[in-house]
This record gives sequence, C-alpha cells and structure tokens, in this order.
Amino acid sequence: MSGGNASNPDDGEATPWRGTEAAIALSNVGPVRALLVAAVRQQQALTYAALLNALGHPFTRPRMRAVCRTLDAIDEAGHAAGEPELAVLVVRQSDGLPGQGWWVSRLSYPGPWRGPEATIFVRELQEVAFGFWNNMPLGGRSHQPGPPPL
Repeated sequence: MSGGNASNPDDGEATPWRGTEAAIALSNVGPVRALLVAAVRQQQALTYAALLNALGHPFTRPRMRAVCRTLDAIDEAGHAAGEPELAVLVVRQSDGLPGQGWWVSRLSYPGPWRGPEATIFVRELQEVAFGFWNNMPLGGRSHQPGPPPL
C-alpha cells in the first residue's frame, strides 16, 4: 500500500498542503478539509504536526486538540453526505495511528488502540477513503442537501 506513510513536515518533500504563509484558524473547516482531500487523493496520511504546519501553526497539544474538533465536524458532515471519514488520515508520527480522541469515538471497534490490530483497522479505513476519493471527480461532492446534479 502506498498510503501508509505519514507526511513529515520536515522531510523536504513538496506536497500540496505545505507552504501556508498565514496561519489559518484551526476551526475553519474548509481549509482543513481541503488539506485532507489533497492528502487522500495522494493516498497519504498526515501527521498531526504536518497538518498544523500546513495550517501555519507549530505543533502544540492544545492546537492538536482544537484541530481534532474540526476533524470531528468534517467527518460528521462527510458521513451525512455518504463519504468515508477523513480524520483517519491524521496520525501520530510515532506509530502512524490516530490519537486517543479518534479511538474514543469508535464505539464499534473493541480492539486495542495500538499495535498490529489497530494498524490493520486504521489502514483498512484509510484504504476505503483512498478508494472513494480517487474515484471522485476533482470537485468532489457538495455537502449541500438536494438532488444530484444533472
């Protein structure tokens, strides 16, 4: 699988989610979602630090928690639109897995939050997202309710 590697903000690799000149509000769903969609289309996970860096913020735990609330909002809207979750793409640099807050909301998953079983679970969800978004037109879906476009 090509998407198992998380982007590191210090690796010198050119990515579409780097180079933000002004800090973007961590609660601003649009830019955060756009970064996640860019990552999913490249079949890449993002570390929390890389996501914060792309939004113009250094990593701190309070900022990470703030962006996690935005990730929850993005996934709620995506679920309502029939899209797979995107928050699963945001992972810890240490082990490539989402943080505790992500796991707490996975009531249907009874397994461990670390280790091989957790890695398999996360990679399966990431693969669902990769498949969905890479079969989606570049404009993606609108989150506006209503009939499909003609």
